[in-house]
Amino acid sequence: MRMNHDRADTDRAARSVNAAGAPDTWQHHKISMPEACTGDGRGLEFAHPADMADHLEHLSLEKQICALRRMPTEDAAGALAELDGNVAVDVLENLDVDVAAQIIAEMAPDDAADVLDDLDEGHRDELLGRLTRENSEELRNLLNFDPDSAAGAMNTEVILLGKTLTVDEAIAHIRSEMEDKESPYYGYVVDHRDVLVGVLSVRDLMLAKPGTIVGDAVAEQAVISVLYDADRREAAGLLSHYNFLALPVVDYDGHIMGVVTYDDIMDIMHEEASADMLGMVGADPEESVDTPWRESVRGRLPWLLINLVNSALSASVVYMFEGTIAQMAMLAVLMPMVANQAGNTGQQALAVMIRQLATDRFDHKKAWLAVLREAKIGFVTGLFMAVTTFFGAWCFTKNMIVGGVMAGSLLCDMMLGAVAGGSIPLIFRAVGRDPAHASSIFLTTITDGAGFFIFLGLATVFIF
Repeated sequence: MRMNHDRADTDRAARSVNAAGAPDTWQHHKISMPEACTGDGRGLEFAHPADMADHLEHLSLEKQICALRRMPTEDAAGALAELDGNVAVDVLENLDVDVAAQIIAEMAPDDAADVLDDLDEGHRDELLGRLTRENSEELRNLLNFDPDSAAGAMNTEVILLGKTLTVDEAIAHIRSEMEDKESPYYGYVVDHRDVLVGVLSVRDLMLAKPGTIVGDAVAEQAVISVLYDADRREAAGLLSHYNFLALPVVDYDGHIMGVVTYDDIMDIMHEEASADMLGMVGADPEESVDTPWRESVRGRLPWLLINLVNSALSASVVYMFEGTIAQMAMLAVLMPMVANQAGNTGQQALAVMIRQLATDRFDHKKAWLAVLREAKIGFVTGLFMAVTTFFGAWCFTKNMIVGGVMAGSLLCDMMLGAVAGGSIPLIFRAVGRDPAHASSIFLTTITDGAGFFIFLGLATVFIF
């Protein structure tokens, strides 16, 4: 899968582990590393490339390079594919070019493209120049695709079956091709122009009657695929919806270009969820603990300044009612409860809406019906909380009117928070912005400002 990574200029001796998936058929290997390479990891046995990567990420750069040089090329390729993007870049930039090229050649094309995409253009061209012409052209084609598109996440190692083949011939063909393919879950039936006409799982082929023509086996099949320039989240949604292990990627004429596999989708969903979580609070979606602190400051500071301005607006609302608060100090005690409850209600609606936008295709009508749903939820939960706080504030202040003001303002602000939480991501999307980006900041401004205004306004009217 193609992913973007920020390159850190600080020491990365301790790094996070990339838990991306890898082929289930990987065999156990015992990696013998000299003490200079392994430190206290000498003699460890790793069952999976992710475990190798985990071990390597806890070594210094010098020892990482030493270890990869001494691994079998196949093992080194598997480990490099699992390394964090920043770590992989550092390793490739310091490895001997010929050794690095051999490792790249052994990797699956999509994994190799991921790593190469983060290198400097000059170094990338030098590595590609050491590969065979066929491998180099394949990787250059992958690198030309938008990393956020389906083609940017696809694997080009697919098994194509001519529609005139029999089932027996197809099985023999898969057996001969399987060793060189990363994920041989399906055979993709194509016509003489490589237009995709059907998909057969290995199980389908094994259960089919001998002599069956594969073209006949898929004659009534509705092929589910994704266009190469579709957003990768659309590919993730389709693969998740249909529970496929792989989803074919096609061009506008229906020619198959590759497949997006389930392990890539897991990476996409994890990356998107992390980006949304960071974006909601105004942090850079690409930020990690390896990002240079100065770069993090540049990314966060503008949103913190915006939040300061928004907080000042909320404070100005409170200042408008300075006289009201002075006459009854108890209002200052109760006031934050209204804003806090509304903010929590809005955050719940915001999280649900952003999750929906991230995983499903959301048409205009369905989106605003979802906002109406959040308004209903806000009303019912707000009504319950209003009744509860009415009796609580009445008992606490010995003043029924204060209880009523508290209940009415809480109901109104919770409904507003629910509607705002559901609407803000849709508004952001409508103006071409990331729905998750800093949504939480704007939601807090609305619920705090409106909550203070409603509560103090009602108190001014009914108490004084």
